Amino acid sequence: MVGTVAANLAAVRSRIAEAARRAGRDPSTVRLMAVTKGFPRETVVEALEAGATLFGENRVQEAETKFTDLAGRCETHLIGHLQTNKAKAAAALFDCVQSIDSLHTAQALDARCGERGRTMEVLLEMNTSGEASKSGFPGRDELAAGLEEVEKLPRLRVRGLMTVGPLTEDEGAIRAAFTRLRSAFEELAVGRPGFDTLSMGMSSDFEIAIEEGATLVRVGTALFGPRGLR
Repeated sequence: MVGTVAANLAAVRSRIAEAARRAGRDPSTVRLMAVTKGFPRETVVEALEAGATLFGENRVQEAETKFTDLAGRCETHLIGHLQTNKAKAAAALFDCVQSIDSLHTAQALDARCGERGRTMEVLLEMNTSGEASKSGFPGRDELAAGLEEVEKLPRLRVRGLMTVGPLTEDEGAIRAAFTRLRSAFEELAVGRPGFDTLSMGMSSDFEIAIEEGATLVRVGTALFGPRGLR
């Protein structure tokens, strides 16, 4: 099984490099996150052995069963919505929370990080598609206002923005959502030297995301196959 994941990892990295070159970018400026939501701990170990170093999980409780004893061996990010009652566990487990979608959530995480005496990196999530099923700040003005308030929290360090593209095969709609986030990112990055991460793109659309400026893509199915079959 290691060989299968290793081969998929190499194939995805090759696709990332090709997409970056099409956009006139250095492939090394794009990080690959292995999304292990719905896959067992054995898959995490497999991916580690194949050379993956950055992992993403959607749920805190699921991540606890896979990563608690892997500190130092890999970097883990929460990419799903953070419930405030899970902030304590998140502060203990993750290197970064990519899905800060409100000041209330950020304040809860900041307080829990304070209890642990640590600082955590975060991204702010923007709902670029307007879909009611998706989390995130609903627009650029709300995002900018939220950023100003989150930056005041002493235990959180905002590194950039994240979005989930629309669930559609319409490339124009997908590209428009990613363009919307990149535009907000470029505007908000002015005067913020540590604001350097643009997380967008998954298995079905990461090449479009790279062409639109993504610095981090979140890939699960293209690495591990359909969920529930392993």
